[in-house]
Amino acid sequence: MSLKEKTRGATGNASFTAQARAHQERLESQIPISLRLPVSVLDNLPLDVTSIPESCGLLTPAELAITELDATAVCEKIAKGELTAEETVVAFGKRAAIAHQVTACLTDYFLDEGIAQAKELDAYFKREGKVIGPLHGLPISIKDHIPVRGRWGSGGFLSNVELSAEDCDMTRILRSLGAVFYVKTNQPQSIMHLESQSFYGRTLNPHNSNLTSGGSSGGEAALLAMKGSCMGVGSDGGGSIRGPCSNCGLYGIRPTSKTMPMNNYIWYQDGQDGILASTGPMCRSARDMRFFLNAVFGARPSLLDPNLIPVPLSNPDLSQRKLRVGIMMHDGVVMPHPPMLRALELVKAKLQAAPNIEVVDYIPFDHDQGYSLTREMYYEDNGDTLRRLLAEGGEDILPLTEWVISPPHTKGHNAVEMWELHDKRDKYRRSYSDYWQVYGLDVLVCPPFPGTANRHDTARYWGYTAIWNILDYPGVVFPTGLKADPSIDITRDGVKPMSQADEYNQALYDPEIFTGAPICLQVIARRFNDGLALAAQEIIERIIKT
Repeated sequence: MSLKEKTRGATGNASFTAQARAHQERLESQIPISLRLPVSVLDNLPLDVTSIPESCGLLTPAELAITELDATAVCEKIAKGELTAEETVVAFGKRAAIAHQVTACLTDYFLDEGIAQAKELDAYFKREGKVIGPLHGLPISIKDHIPVRGRWGSGGFLSNVELSAEDCDMTRILRSLGAVFYVKTNQPQSIMHLESQSFYGRTLNPHNSNLTSGGSSGGEAALLAMKGSCMGVGSDGGGSIRGPCSNCGLYGIRPTSKTMPMNNYIWYQDGQDGILASTGPMCRSARDMRFFLNAVFGARPSLLDPNLIPVPLSNPDLSQRKLRVGIMMHDGVVMPHPPMLRALELVKAKLQAAPNIEVVDYIPFDHDQGYSLTREMYYEDNGDTLRRLLAEGGEDILPLTEWVISPPHTKGHNAVEMWELHDKRDKYRRSYSDYWQVYGLDVLVCPPFPGTANRHDTARYWGYTAIWNILDYPGVVFPTGLKADPSIDITRDGVKPMSQADEYNQALYDPEIFTGAPICLQVIARRFNDGLALAAQEIIERIIKT
């Protein structure tokens, strides 16, 4: 299959097609001719395109070195005068242009604005001898539905595309801290897929283009995996930060809701509070997650948005006590594929052999019920608003959009029925909290998905991430350093499906197809224990990789 076929966008009537094509052409025209890859390269791409930026000859050795840095290192070097903000954004901007051509990860490219912003920061640094804030000069990529002043964005449909007049709270805060904006990234129709296909096109996984980069922050994940960014901002209402990070071998955290600013994000169910989304960083190092959260918390976002809860990020010292870690091999609904089981078995063995770690086999508490409640609360209006937006844009519904609003989970509710549903949610949360306390866990290690990155249009089970959304437990995803290997990740004999969803998931597994896909794990902590989840993740990753 050609790159063009793999990255085909959503379709619709003639008006939709014309408008979608106009946005695609606008984006294509934003990529400078000097950064266009030769047709000979694009026609002969390998499945793994992560080495293209190094081999294509469009980046200098200095630019390649800059794009190897994580966000913390970038900011340290700029603060010491070892890098300028301008040369930094140029390096990442050039690499982002290359990344887009092989993965279709962008929706807006405005490097010229990023350079202008960087020049102002460099002038301030030269004049004052200090940085403007902790993110001074840091290029940050932004998911499409998060408004950046003067740039394009959408709420997942052609019918709600906008040229944003103002920054939202998040980008306003990041800009005040010194961040530089230069690209926005792709997301799926409805922003409710673990896939990223929109009217801009379908984003591919850089490690294996036959697989998805995930969703709904899949453009961010692909860009970060291609090192066209060292830090991006995503959002997560069912796994939309953790899923893409898992698919692409990255670090990401879904913070406890109402701790990070989300005011004025482009959305189409404002006021819906059955399941609350969260927003947070997607990164290439563990330390960058804490770096981002500390910087944003330090700006006191609750003074802008009174709906936010001003809970500071803790930094617990776990070196002085035993860490009690639960291991959840499966959720009782869907059995993970062999690569994920191999990673879980490895982490369990490593943690059991480590001092100051107490390992507990965790049996999940009625995840099937929790996931069913979650799905019902996503579209309490029976998906009517979603269908209306599709109709207004003349946009065909995509398979995963059709799936997410499919019965029996999606149904219309009147006010009383919504109260009853939310009451069931609250009782489930209480029962789960009581159950967790019996285990006495600090954190839980579990899969972020029932496999590695999946084939396109097949992500129909979100239970390994969405369950933590209904509970509002923070979750951190991190790479194990392992990759799917068909020589060892063979189908296991005697595994009987636990459910219809499990039967579907098991049928998807073919060891050869997933070759080279990164294997990531997820660390979960209780609500408002974001700092504990981050601290435990660093310890667990260090043990795994020792």
